[in-house]
Amino acid sequence: MTVALGIDIGGTFTDVVLIDRTDGSICAAKVLTTPDDPATGVLAGVAELLGDAGRDPQEVSQVVHATTLATNLILERKGGPVAYVTTAGFGDILIIGNERKGDAEKYDLFYTKQAPIVPRRRTVDVVERTAADGSVVVPLNLDQARTALADLLAREPVEAVAVCFLHSYANGEHERRVADIIAELNSDLYVAVSSEVWPEYRELPRACTTVMSAYVGPTVTRYIARLDEELAQQGIGARLQIMGSSGGIISAATVARRPVQLVESGPAAGVMAAAHISRLSGIDNLISFDMGGTTAKAGLVRNGQSAIAHEFFVGGTASSGVKQINTGYPIKIPVIDLAEVGAGGGSIAYLDSGGALRVGPDSAGAEPGPACYDRGGTRPTVTDADLVLGYLNPNFFLGGRMTIRADLAHGTLAELAEPMDLSPEETAAGVYEVVNATMAAAVRVVTLERGIDPRDFTLLASGGAAGAHVARLAEEFGIAEVVIPANPGVGSAVGLLASDVVTDHVRTQVIDSVGVDASVIEAIYIELEAVATAEIGAEGFAADEIVLEREIDVRYRHQAHELTVPLHGGDIDGAATAFGDLYEQLYGIRQDDPVEFVNYRVRVIGPVPKPDWSTDEVATRPPVPLSYRPAWFNGKMADTPVYRRHTLLPGPTIAGPAIIEETSSTVVVPPGWAVSTDRRLSLALRPD
Repeated sequence: MTVALGIDIGGTFTDVVLIDRTDGSICAAKVLTTPDDPATGVLAGVAELLGDAGRDPQEVSQVVHATTLATNLILERKGGPVAYVTTAGFGDILIIGNERKGDAEKYDLFYTKQAPIVPRRRTVDVVERTAADGSVVVPLNLDQARTALADLLAREPVEAVAVCFLHSYANGEHERRVADIIAELNSDLYVAVSSEVWPEYRELPRACTTVMSAYVGPTVTRYIARLDEELAQQGIGARLQIMGSSGGIISAATVARRPVQLVESGPAAGVMAAAHISRLSGIDNLISFDMGGTTAKAGLVRNGQSAIAHEFFVGGTASSGVKQINTGYPIKIPVIDLAEVGAGGGSIAYLDSGGALRVGPDSAGAEPGPACYDRGGTRPTVTDADLVLGYLNPNFFLGGRMTIRADLAHGTLAELAEPMDLSPEETAAGVYEVVNATMAAAVRVVTLERGIDPRDFTLLASGGAAGAHVARLAEEFGIAEVVIPANPGVGSAVGLLASDVVTDHVRTQVIDSVGVDASVIEAIYIELEAVATAEIGAEGFAADEIVLEREIDVRYRHQAHELTVPLHGGDIDGAATAFGDLYEQLYGIRQDDPVEFVNYRVRVIGPVPKPDWSTDEVATRPPVPLSYRPAWFNGKMADTPVYRRHTLLPGPTIAGPAIIEETSSTVVVPPGWAVSTDRRLSLALRPD
C-alpha cells in the first residue's frame, strides 16, 4: 500500500495531509504551529492524523515537507554568524550591494540602508584570480589564505563560512581548496561554496546566494536531521523529502548542500497545488491565490505549468521575483514566480497615526493568535472580523476541534470601532475590505503589472482563510470564475503530494551565435544531465522514468541581461528564434543583432503519481441548508443559509448569499453569485 504524507508549516497552522495513492483517498489535520520549536507541532499533527486515519506509521512510504524556516531566519535576522571569503579586492561587495528603496521608503529622508548579513570584519580577502573563461590569472596563495582564515576563526565566533571567488562559476578549483583549508582548521563549521551552491555568473547575486546558504545552513540542516530522526522514532521509515523553491521535491542531501533552495518552500507548494488542479480540471489559465494565517500569495499557472523566476529578492521590504523591486538580497536560484503580501487571517487591524484603518503586515500568528482563539491575543485580526461578520461558525472551527469565542472577537472589534464611532460589525466590514485590497496587490503584481489581463484567468483559492474572501477579490478584477478545490485549507500540503521530484543545474559560458559550434553547447548539457540524472537516480528513479528539460538564457550581443527560453534537443537556431519572439512580446521591438548564449539550464524530473479525487456521483435533489445564521451582506446582517461541503455533489446550483462550511475552510458566496460542485469536488463560483 502506498501512503504519502505531506507536511506544511505555516505562520499560524501546521497542515498535515495523508493520501492513499491506490484509491486517492485523503485525510487531513490542522494543528497550531509551535513557533519556538516547529517540529513539535509537526509531530503532534502527524500523530493525530495517523490516529484519525487508523494508519500504522510503517505504512507511510513518502514524507514531503514544506517549511518557512529558511525565509524566517533571513527576515528575522536569526541565522548564525557567517564569515565570507572572496577574491582580494572584492571584500566590500556585500556592503555596496545594489539595494533600492521600497515604496514605503522612497521618500524617507532618514532612510538607512540595511546592514549586510556579513560585517566587513568577518570578510577574508584571499590572493587569487580566475578569468571568465576559467583560466587562472593569479594562483591561489595557500599560505596567505590559511593564515587569514586562522586569524579570523580565532577572533570571530562563526558557525558557517561562505566562499565565493571571482569567476569561480567557470573554475571552482580555488574554492574547493579553500574549503579544504577551512575543514582542516575547524571541521564543525558549515561551509557553502558558490561553485557548488549555484555556479551562475553575476558576482553579487552569486555571493548573496552563497552567503544565504551559509547563513541558514546550520539551523536548517539541524532541523531537518532532527525531524527525520523523530519521524523515524514514531515508526515512519520513509526518507524525508523537502519542497524546494522551484516547485519540485528535493532530497534532504540536496538541502544540506543548498539550503537556500528553501526560501519559498511553502508558497511554492500552493502554486503546485493550483497547477495540479489546472491539469486535472482542464483549466488552461489560473491565478493561484493562497491566503493563510500570516500571508497571502498569488502566482500564475498557464497550460498546467507554473512560471519560474531565476532571480529572487529576499530579506528586504518585499519578497519577489520582480526585478524592479530590488529590496533585500538577490538570490540566484530557480523560484516559483509569485508575489507575497503580509495579509492573512491573523493580520492585525489598527488605526494609524492619521486615524485610518490598516490591516497587517503584523500578524498574531499562532502565539497568541487572534483574540477569538482565547490564547491571550487582545488585538483584532481578520479572523476576528470574519467571525463578527457571521462568516465563521464558532462551533465548527476546524470541524469543531477548536473552540473560538465570538464574544472576544466582538470585544476587540468594539475597541477598534470606538474612535471611529462605528459598530463592531461596521468596523469588521471595514477590516474585511481593507485586507481584500491589500491582497489584491499580490494579484495585481503577477497580472496587470506584467501586461496580463486577469479577466482571462480563473481564480483558484486555497488556504484556510481564502474561501471567505475570494469572491470579493474576483469582483475587484472582473474575474468571472472562482474555483475552490477539495480540502482548500490544506492546499499547500496537498500540493506537496502532487509535485514531482526535481533537480536543477546550471552552467555559465558566453558563446556568440555567429559561428557557434553546437557540439560545444551539447557537451555542456550532456555533462549537466549526467550529474542531475545521478541525483534523481539516488531517489529511486530508473533512467526510463525520468524527464529531461533544457532551457537556455539568450541575449542580444552587447546587452547585459538575458531571457530564458526552452531548448528542444540541440536546436540552437530554434532557441534564438524563440528568444526573438519573447523579446518582441515583452519590449515591442525585434532587433536584427546576433545573439549570445549565456546560461545553460537543466531540469531533471522524477514523476510521482498524482492524487485524483474525482467522483461519478451526481445529486438527485437540491441540497438542503444545515442551518441559518446572521451574516453581513450589502451593509447589514441577514439570515443566511449554511451548507456542509461534504453534502454537496455535482449537479445543483446554490444561489448566494450562502455559506459553505468544511473542516479546514469556509466559503462565502455573496449575493449575485452562484456556486456548484464539479465532478472533481471543486466548488465553482460564478456571477449569477
